[in-house]
Amino acid sequence: GGYDRQSAIDAAENEGDLIAFGRHFIANPDLVYRLENNVALNAYNRKTFYLPGEVSPTGYTDYPFAEEYYTARSLL
Repeated sequence: GGYDRQSAIDAAENEGDLIAFGRHFIANPDLVYRLENNVALNAYNRKTFYLPGEVSPTGYTDYPFAEEYYTARSLL
């Protein structure tokens, strides 16, 4: 765990068959786009992960998409 874009590429090329992003997946609704285009990742907030009894989208659906993502989508 704890991968960033470059360390994930290095690990995939040299060590393993699968690289997983858990926390970054939650915090980046456009994770694949960000990784493919070297766009900075949103920071995640552990305080909002898996709150027992909590029925709230906070920490799951409120992270922003990258501006670059919106620009790329508008060009399609």
